[in-house]
Amino acid sequence: MSFDTEAVHAAREDLTALGVHVPPIDLSTTYPVGDVETGGASYENLATGGTPTPGDSLVYQRLWNPTVARFEEALARLEGAQEAVAFGSGMAALSATLLATVAAGKPHVVAVRPLYGGSDHVLATGLLGTRVTWAEPDGIAAAIESDTGLVIVETPANPTLDLVDLSAVAAQAGDVPVVVDNTFATPVLQRPVEHGATIVLHSATKFLGGHGDIMAGAIATTSEWASRIRGVRALTGGVLHPVAAYQLHRGLQTLPTRVRAQQDNAQVVAHWLGKQDGVTRVFHPSIKGCDPAGLVGRQMSGCGAVLAFEVTSFEAASTVAQSCGLITHAVSLGGVDSLIQHPASLTHRPVAPEARPAASVLRLSVGLEDPADIIADLRRALQAARDVATESSDSRVPTESSVSSVSTESRERVLQQS
Repeated sequence: MSFDTEAVHAAREDLTALGVHVPPIDLSTTYPVGDVETGGASYENLATGGTPTPGDSLVYQRLWNPTVARFEEALARLEGAQEAVAFGSGMAALSATLLATVAAGKPHVVAVRPLYGGSDHVLATGLLGTRVTWAEPDGIAAAIESDTGLVIVETPANPTLDLVDLSAVAAQAGDVPVVVDNTFATPVLQRPVEHGATIVLHSATKFLGGHGDIMAGAIATTSEWASRIRGVRALTGGVLHPVAAYQLHRGLQTLPTRVRAQQDNAQVVAHWLGKQDGVTRVFHPSIKGCDPAGLVGRQMSGCGAVLAFEVTSFEAASTVAQSCGLITHAVSLGGVDSLIQHPASLTHRPVAPEARPAASVLRLSVGLEDPADIIADLRRALQAARDVATESSDSRVPTESSVSSVSTESRERVLQQS
């Protein structure tokens, strides 16, 4: 089947035999175990990362849930992976992966910046028993040590959309498993397993859910790694709730349509921003210079629906973010509505200063609104930033002519923002 057909039908093939049209939701937190011996064997199997066999008890929702398993099967198929493991958040998914490599005696991680701020922070602190070496993509091989358990990259990277050549990374990593955060691209635009990755990470809260109402994470990987990561999930309790799993599975049906439409909008907005006064740089793979290795068309099938842009100062960035009306000023991304945020103050606040995004950079997740309306909102916000800059400049040289040239509306806006 084509990818789009697979997105609609994956892990739904048994529904007709069940006599239903949509997947049932199993909300059981506990399951009958029959006799003590077989119940104990079922527990042992699931608690150590195994999968149930016919006739086994599922024992307890923290160990296994059929609704969660449906979503996992569907995602694995879309990513071209053997299995998937779902979690209550993207950070829970990453944490389980890190704990699994620490438990295997491989606590060293080589990571390429930029990464999502939470990922960067958990690596930098060593909270989960890992130690990290930060490397450039072409310096991965030199950074690998005898106890290196993982190489971690994100492409397109959060928030500046840096692209990483995954085949080159896999070649440098050698036998060390490569983890790729595929949140921005989704399997619609990029399938890291096809380029040498062992583990594909998602904040499923974002595009996979797509509507801003699900908190979730997921790993797509080999059967061996899935078993190890499930074992960590069973012990630490980062399980995904069945209702969220149902919503995610449903979200996959429209994922290709949503991502491609949002991507088209993002390209229009990105190129418009590149022509605006006060915008000094736009970060999006469709912009000249943002894909120097030519990965779009070779590794990615499209440029994605997230972009970033730089304005003249922190003050300008702050004003633009706060002056948007249609676009919501909020963290997260990948939903059907557009969101704007200031990474240095929010998602990437915990990142070390030398690796933190510039204070003048804003990240924009482009939704399904008419791009003309998104552009109109950004035009008003950029004008507000120019008004504030003019007002600030005039206040330093308070001549009668300069004060009278500022409109009452602009003056009131400045006062409100102060």
